[in-house]
Amino acid sequence: MITNETIEQIKDRVVKKNNNLKRKLQKRLINVSEVTNNFGETLTRVDGDIPIDLPINKGDRFLFISYEQTRYTHGIHKYPAKFFPELPRWLIQKYSKESDTVLDPFGGSATTSIEALLHRRNSVSVDVDPFAHFLAKVKTTPLDIEELEIYTNLLIKKITKFKITKNLNKYIPDFPYRDNWFNQEIILELAYIKKCIAALDISEDLRNFFLATFSSIIRSVSNADNNCTRTVIRKRLNKQIYPTMALTKFVENLLLYKSRIEQFNKFISKDIIADIATTSDARDIQYEDESFDFAVTSPPYVNAVDYPRTHQLELYWLELEKGSLTPLKKKHIGTESVSVKDYKNLHLINVEEADKVLKAIFETDKRRAYIAYKFLADMEKNIQEVYRTLKPNGRYAIVIGNNTIKGQNFESWKYLIEIAKRNKFEIETYFGSEIIKHFIKIKRNERINTDWVIVLKK
Repeated sequence: MITNETIEQIKDRVVKKNNNLKRKLQKRLINVSEVTNNFGETLTRVDGDIPIDLPINKGDRFLFISYEQTRYTHGIHKYPAKFFPELPRWLIQKYSKESDTVLDPFGGSATTSIEALLHRRNSVSVDVDPFAHFLAKVKTTPLDIEELEIYTNLLIKKITKFKITKNLNKYIPDFPYRDNWFNQEIILELAYIKKCIAALDISEDLRNFFLATFSSIIRSVSNADNNCTRTVIRKRLNKQIYPTMALTKFVENLLLYKSRIEQFNKFISKDIIADIATTSDARDIQYEDESFDFAVTSPPYVNAVDYPRTHQLELYWLELEKGSLTPLKKKHIGTESVSVKDYKNLHLINVEEADKVLKAIFETDKRRAYIAYKFLADMEKNIQEVYRTLKPNGRYAIVIGNNTIKGQNFESWKYLIEIAKRNKFEIETYFGSEIIKHFIKIKRNERINTDWVIVLKK
């Protein structure tokens, strides 16, 4: 059980976190300068918001320093490989105008849609993943602040009265290895939080906000490694899980996310729409020709992030999925879930540089070669769909990283440029965005330290 004194301590922590973010934002300086990295390469460093008129030449390299990854609803729930907000914000402002409609065909947790809302653009976010749909909807939906205040306080009161009852069992989902992932007391606490949320007489939007907050603590109170994109238990970490942990973390995140929603609400307009397209796919965008003014996205790397595996505990506790996640994995672009019959033979994409690499990978690993090919083939379908749904002279900005596959440098951005050209797009520009976490000294032939931004014009 958690006490009123504990609640006051949690409130103090939330105030400190919000004040720290305010100080960070107040200190930020929009500054453009030249820097040299540890490899002797010259980059243009941009701190904070990226100037709309920032000069760009093909092949330029930039180091963008982000300050806003937890501001507004961007900071609700962890999500792997997210855009840092300043990049889509800059591209949206550069290539669209107010009241335009912006598409993100790999919408993920809705970074693009949030920035579109904040800058008075309508948006459509497409993704194949049900967890992405759920989270994106929560993060782009304004709430009634009075209702939010009343029911947040009521929910916290209920949490302080935690007790184990027989009817908690119906709030405990059955899924593979559940009792390995979670200690028994945590399972009961999570079930109690779900029960409290279910009992509230509230709007669906507010209930989903509470459920997203609930989802945000699931990994941290499980036995899984908090900082791995895969959901795995690492005994050597000696992760400390204790009674009341789920209850206290839920209250803290609830208060923190409530403040972020309140700030978000201040800057968006009711006449601007963020559509979360649950029936579309990046390869099959179910919108009419010439629907969009601008498109921007960051597709997955080849076999880099297994999103269903990353969010499997959340998917199960939210009851968005049951049992095996393999069917969901197969829907994702860049997936590793492929069949033996698919990769028995060599597949080529008819891009000279890409085919050379595919052949080299095939010699050592047929499966990996097919995964790489399938990624490019799926991306070609996406490029065709975006071309179809863009208005004339509309741009499509793709932020894409490279991979090393079986020792071969797989330069996705170069291959996508060639694929875009044969599908009628003009290459307006391209430039590199240094990945900060790789801004360290490692062997040149092993590092993947740059995302590439390709701007295509219809």
